[in-house]
Amino acid sequence: MGEGPSPAASSPFRNGLLCRCPRCGKGRLYSGILTVADSCAVCGCDLRAQDSGDGPTVFVILILGAIVVALALMTEHAFAPPLWLHALLWPPLILGGAFVMLRIFKAFLISMQYRHRVAGFGEPGQGDDRHG
Repeated sequence: MGEGPSPAASSPFRNGLLCRCPRCGKGRLYSGILTVADSCAVCGCDLRAQDSGDGPTVFVILILGAIVVALALMTEHAFAPPLWLHALLWPPLILGGAFVMLRIFKAFLISMQYRHRVAGFGEPGQGDDRHG
């Protein structure tokens, strides 16, 4: 049997914020900026087939969009800056926020998939066998 805590012992919220393995909560989930690693270096959890789909993107678009629009409206109302200043101010916030939020939301959804044994994670007691 593999080492590490059971799915219930590793918090999906903690794993999402720290971008950690959904099984042990210790190994890194990503091998790049948004590329999921082949396996966890700590517990060996097979992560190759994990795909969170468009879920994280939808959440990021809705949440970040609402935040940026609210901030832009408040800034416009309070300071009335010229349009060129808006054009310089908001794109870096949008890009930086999108990268950070995408990493967190993607890690959270993969951790939730592991906890509920969906999207390529095997049944409890069967390891991480892939079906198909």
